[in-house]
Amino acid sequence: MTLIKTRSENWNFGGSKWKLSRSKLDMFLSCPRCFYLDNKLGIKRPDTPPFLINSAVDAQLKREFDFHRANGSKHALQEEYGIDAIPAKHEKIDEWRENFVGVQFVDKKTGMTIAGAIDDLWINSEGEYIVVDYKATAKDKPITELDPESSFHDSYKKQMEVYQWLLRKNGLKVSNIGYFVYCTGKRDQKSFDGVIEFNIKLIPYKGDDSWVERAITDAHKCLNNDQIPPCTPTCDYCAYTTATNEAIK
Repeated sequence: MTLIKTRSENWNFGGSKWKLSRSKLDMFLSCPRCFYLDNKLGIKRPDTPPFLINSAVDAQLKREFDFHRANGSKHALQEEYGIDAIPAKHEKIDEWRENFVGVQFVDKKTGMTIAGAIDDLWINSEGEYIVVDYKATAKDKPITELDPESSFHDSYKKQMEVYQWLLRKNGLKVSNIGYFVYCTGKRDQKSFDGVIEFNIKLIPYKGDDSWVERAITDAHKCLNNDQIPPCTPTCDYCAYTTATNEAIK
């Protein structure tokens, strides 16, 4: 974990390079105080170690689906689950999947640029685009459905809904149904041999992006306030800084 650090003003709210990313909007929903400190004052939360295994899985899945995208054919996973879709060909697919670029839309009400990088995009026989997100984890059992009690899975749902909203704002006809390609690393292999096998499941999710515009407006209002929001009781970062401040008084 790296030390807490500040960033250049160009990357803060109002700066030439600042955007309201999908992850920043999620931070606002979980803790307005951390969101304000990060985006208004440039005080980032401590970084967590990068999940390089997850990145490797993402890269492999993209290669597989890109092969079928080029050929206009179905991936084996789409065949297995009987999905009426193939990987979508779109002139902006590479741009939309690039970190720090992604799908972008300028919200006229707030003037903010909203952005998010998707993992994949499929298209069905009705011409509807389908948002697809890759996930990788290691559990005792394969993940076969989203857990309604999991804060991580709640964040994943919001992530997909923001992507659906962004693509609609870019003029695409988008299906309410998206999919998580969930890869769970196996722990019961008889031997390792330098290879990790995964159980791969396709989990459908019906998104509802009706909350997104209100959240963007509220985030903009938060950033334009001169007062730092109060600590969020459920935020571990706020709890840590509060306890630290109390201890060193």
